[in-house]
Amino acid sequence: MLYYLFNWLDREFDIAGAGVFQYISFRASMATLLSLLIAMIFGGRLIKILQRKQVGESIRNLGLEGQMEKKGTPTMGGLIIILAILVPTLLFARLDNIYILLMLVSTVWLGLIGFLDDYIKIFKKNKEGLAGRFKIMGQIGLGLIVGITLYFNDDVVVRQYIFENGATSAVNAAKKWVDVKSMITTVPFRKNNELDYSTLFVFGGAISRELSSLLYIPIVILVITAVSNGANITDGIDGLAAGTSAIIGMTLAIFTYVSGNTFIADYLDIMFIPNSGELAIFCLAFVGACVGFLWYNSFPAQVFMGDTGSLAIGGIIAVLALIVRKELLIPILCGIFLIENLSVMLQVSYFKYTRKKYGEGRRIFKMSPLHHHYQKLGYHESKIVSRFWIVGIMLAIFTLITLKLR
Repeated sequence: MLYYLFNWLDREFDIAGAGVFQYISFRASMATLLSLLIAMIFGGRLIKILQRKQVGESIRNLGLEGQMEKKGTPTMGGLIIILAILVPTLLFARLDNIYILLMLVSTVWLGLIGFLDDYIKIFKKNKEGLAGRFKIMGQIGLGLIVGITLYFNDDVVVRQYIFENGATSAVNAAKKWVDVKSMITTVPFRKNNELDYSTLFVFGGAISRELSSLLYIPIVILVITAVSNGANITDGIDGLAAGTSAIIGMTLAIFTYVSGNTFIADYLDIMFIPNSGELAIFCLAFVGACVGFLWYNSFPAQVFMGDTGSLAIGGIIAVLALIVRKELLIPILCGIFLIENLSVMLQVSYFKYTRKKYGEGRRIFKMSPLHHHYQKLGYHESKIVSRFWIVGIMLAIFTLITLKLR
């Protein structure tokens, strides 16, 4: 909103300094600062409201050190994160940008699903919360919206070279670009690090193009479901999910900025996605919201994000990666989410297998998800979170390096 106001003031009245709102870097910086302030100021007030409403976390006794001391800690703190994302984005981003609109819808959509889950757990006294099938249906619904929009919307394009006069590469071709509808994505560790989903079909021409939607949209649904559930599982100890998400969000902010800047994309020889640079504002608002939330969520936590926050941040990360065509980098970038998910899947599968084969269930880990395994080994929460953050930073750096590892 402020972009349009100051752009009008600059155009009509030539007010000094109003033109600075044209720059994504300025608006992204302001969005970060505002999201931090909202999370820190609004967060304290929301915690007091949740305490008065007795919106406390019910804790099962799993034999973990310090676990029962958290009983009654306010939950649904994800509302802080969502508000701290939405307000700066609405104020500083261009609201006619298809990618910004898609991110706003994704944030609210999964935030509402998580809110319903928390509401049922707390106010309806149902520990199971929203039935799993309804969560999956909600995630599939968002996947359909995102997949159909990215596939069919005319504003979703990538810029490619036109080869003329028999040229076979951008080196000896004329500097001429064309914006095309294409379902290409980035593939790590490959010399020509792009993959067009339509090429996965053996048919050619228009038939292949139409059939590619049958593959692309299910991939979108799978990515959104997996990452949002991964973030949900990771949210088990103070500060882990919020801190890890901030690291991932910062990496995606870099991707969105360079992918949306024609000069940087050309210099780095990476895919240029017109208008995606505006997403840097959303990304940095997301980072600011997560860091601001840590003010209250770091050990010992004064508030938990609940499913309201964890499902939303997982969905945000997934949709951002899909927009900038980096979904195949998610196993690296979101390695913490992946290993947490795998630890649960391996634990459950191995337990069922050994119970069927030997008559008693056996376990790979002392407890799953993985962070609880380390708690059982006697590590303090703060040490576990700090080390997971360090691993997350290493994975983020490696993800950025993959752009040049071909």
